[in-house]
Amino acid sequence: MRRWAWLAFLPLIAWAGGNTEQALWCEQLGKRLKSVETAFCRSLPFIAGEIRSHEGRPLFTLAHPAKANGEKAAGARILLIGGVHGDELTSVSIVFRWLPWLSETEAKRHHWQIVPLVNPDGLLARPARRTNGRGVDLNRNFPTPDWSRDALLYWQKRTGKDPRRYPGEEAMSEPETRFLTEVIQAFQPDVIISVHAPYGILDYDGPRQKPSRFGSLSLNQLGIYPGSLGNFGGIARNIPVVTLELANAGTMPSAAEQRKIWTDMLEWIARHIEAGE
Repeated sequence: MRRWAWLAFLPLIAWAGGNTEQALWCEQLGKRLKSVETAFCRSLPFIAGEIRSHEGRPLFTLAHPAKANGEKAAGARILLIGGVHGDELTSVSIVFRWLPWLSETEAKRHHWQIVPLVNPDGLLARPARRTNGRGVDLNRNFPTPDWSRDALLYWQKRTGKDPRRYPGEEAMSEPETRFLTEVIQAFQPDVIISVHAPYGILDYDGPRQKPSRFGSLSLNQLGIYPGSLGNFGGIARNIPVVTLELANAGTMPSAAEQRKIWTDMLEWIARHIEAGE
């Protein structure tokens, strides 16, 4: 059975599978990421948002299962995000590797909203870069309560004006940040899973019981930063935010490790998110 045969289990919905923008996007991803098959990407019911990246690229989401008449899935509402930093290639690839598993028993009872690539301009640059097309670190651009007071000061004093961590001129100045903020507002997730690399740890912000380990990634909380997604979601909005820091930005974890991270993540969600602890 082909890896995209799981689509047979999706409800019939209007989707962008034949859209030329999606076809081009998938072709670009397939050329950049060896782990993403172009045909598989094109077969998925991605929907392009109204907001585009700074360089004009579409920003895609995937719902599974699709909402029917506004009904909620019985389980948790999970927002899964990859590619906030464009040079963390594995953060996008592993999200695509997990997509066929959404129809498995433990995953299919949840309502998933997936944004596999938040920063297409950074990923598709030559070479790939952490920041977006305007040189802004999207993970320092979210509208946290401390942004106006601390974001630029932190960047100047604590990072020495590191261009890879520039927070932007103001909070939510970047279209990619506005896009993801709108997704969070519309979807109202019970938990946000954001995949990064290459620290090889598990980070966590927000309420509920902290996860101790997903696969080989053990909990090591790095603290919160002005404008970070963990600060915005986990602290300001009280939505649990789990940050998966894969061990390598350019080399995928083993197949066994990909599966172990996935199963541990679903077990934690069932115990501490779905149960409404």
